[in-house]
Formats: sequence, C-alpha cells, structure tokens
Amino acid sequence: MTPEELRADVPAMDRGVYLNTGAGGPSPRRVVDATEDALEYHEYEAPTGAGTYGALFDALDETREVVAGHVGVAPESVALTQSTTDGIGRIAAAMDWQPGDVVVRTDQEHSAGILPWERLQQTHGIEVRVVEAAGGGVDREEWKAAVDGATLAVFSSLCWTDGCRLPVAELTDIAHDGGARVLVDAVQSVGQRPVDFGAWGADAVAAAGHKWLMGPTGTGFLHVTDEFAESLEPAQVGYMGVEDPEADDWGLKPDARRFEVGSVSPVPYAGLREGIATVEDLGFETVTDRIERLTDRLKEGLGDRLVSPERFESGLVAFAADDPEGTAERLADAGIYVRDIPPTGTVRVSVHVFNTADDIDALLDAL
Repeated sequence: MTPEELRADVPAMDRGVYLNTGAGGPSPRRVVDATEDALEYHEYEAPTGAGTYGALFDALDETREVVAGHVGVAPESVALTQSTTDGIGRIAAAMDWQPGDVVVRTDQEHSAGILPWERLQQTHGIEVRVVEAAGGGVDREEWKAAVDGATLAVFSSLCWTDGCRLPVAELTDIAHDGGARVLVDAVQSVGQRPVDFGAWGADAVAAAGHKWLMGPTGTGFLHVTDEFAESLEPAQVGYMGVEDPEADDWGLKPDARRFEVGSVSPVPYAGLREGIATVEDLGFETVTDRIERLTDRLKEGLGDRLVSPERFESGLVAFAADDPEGTAERLADAGIYVRDIPPTGTVRVSVHVFNTADDIDALLDAL
C-alpha cells in the first residue's frame, strides 16, 4: 500500500483538508469493512458456530496478539480497554494509595493524566508534583528530585500539546532509581513511528487505536508488566479477569488480563487489528518519512508563529494565534480541520501519512 492508495481509501479526505489526527484519525474503508464483517459474523454465524462467547474470546485473544506484536510485548501483558483515559484510570483505581503518597507528572499531560491524581488528592490525601516539559525539555535533576521517594511517575511519550517526544527509557530509569513506578501515556506515539513498550521499561503503558492507528473509537489497550500487575487490585472484578470464575477460591489472573472484567463487543477490536495492519502494510519508513517531510514544509511556512521545535519530533505541530479557538473555527468554515489547545493557547496541526503537500499549502494559504 502507498500513501496515495491509503488516502483514496479514507472517505473523510474527500470532505475537506483533515489535519486533526491527533484528536481522532479518520478510518479507511478497510477498517470500517473489517468492523462490519466482524459484526455480521458475530451476530449471524457465531451463534450456531463457535458460539457468541467463543467468538468473542477468540477475537480478543487475536487482538491482544496483534497489539502485543505491534508494541513489542507479550500478549498476556496487554489488557484491552476502551481508551487511553480508561487504561490510566484502571491503574489509578487499582493502586493501594495512602495519605502522603506522591505522584509526579509533567505540565504537558492531557487531562487523562491529570484528573485521576487530582481526585486522589481529594479522596486519599496524596501529593502531586509537577515537572516542566514544554518543548520536550525535562530537566533531569528536577525530575530526579521530584521522583525521589515517589509512588508513581506519569508522563507522555509524546506531548499532545506541542508534539515533542520525551526520552521515555531515560525518565523511566530515573524514576525507578527513585523508587517510583512508571505509567506512560503513549497514545500520540503508536502509529507514527515504531514503538517498543518493553524497551521503554515502564511498569504500565496506556494507548488507544482511534488516532494514528486509524482504528475505531472505543479501542484502547493497556500494557502492564506481570510484576506490577500482581501488586494491583482492579476496582472491578468479573469472570474475564479471574483464573476460574466457578471456583470457590478464585484468584485474579497474574497479568494485565486481570483488568478485563466482562463481555465487550468484539466489533471495534476487529477495526483496531485492521488499523494496525494498515500501518504495518505501509511500513514505518514510509509513514515517518512522509510525516517528517510534510511537517518540515509546514514549519517553514509558519515561520515565527511556530511553537513546536524546528527539528522533527512528530506529526503534531503547534503554532501561535491571537485567537486559537476562533482560528480553528474559521479554518473549519473553510474546510480545513485542526484544533486549538486550551492549556497552551495554541493551534495544533496533525499531519499523518495520508496528508499531502497540497493539504499543507491549503492551510498556510488560509492562515
């Protein structure tokens, strides 16, 4: 598959200049077709074939394997969720919090990586420490001091605000040296470039398929190391998260799968598998190279309005505007779709592999 073939398979691209994948990636027809086929199979054929539950379990097992292969971990270390926010929330709710426990986060986190800790401040008396990370610049000494004695360190592999990449493995090592567990929000990384959750060394990584992987909304995944999982008590327990739901002395599964509770729809996960297959068919050499060339063109055109670094970091590019919300609305009226970022007062452009130089030029002309 080529980028041009992918673009021709994404109906949303016929309706405007879409530069907002960081919020939600438009799915190609092949992803939607896969979800429709899965729905028909599950409702028409499975009841008198594999059975509705048999078909469900097979679909979830297949999805865990596909996700695990894409991010470099074992299938058993992956729990299927509905979103990145869902995955982060499951970790927050499963830890044994005590008054005075410390969570360290950066100042560039999405609300998914902020709200759980603010709530725990209110309910459990924990302390939250915030470290600056604008432009991807995390001061190592400041980080080291903040995570010393902390319970959990939370940060994004790629900041949603300005598209900067953080040194995940390095920050993780420092946090571990300070005695903290590490939870990474990787939703803006998967689908843009190769990622290896195992090499990062984090205790947990949350992500989703509805952005750069171009899967359906409602497809999330949570990687948890076995050692960390065994220390966690999920807020909910159901038959899917235990070894034997019929046993009197049932026990939680020893890995990430303890975070799965009960029946979910297998349909969107078929789309997630197809989204991952689409990215892998293109190949990251193609994906990342095209994103870099297009973002270079955009940054040159933005000039001194550019907020993101001039060097290539990702497909997310932020720029300054007097009225960010109004600018995004005006561009939408012109058929060009970006978004404003309220915490930083900027406008953010998302450039994916299906975008073209004409898309970039249309945006620059409209500005």
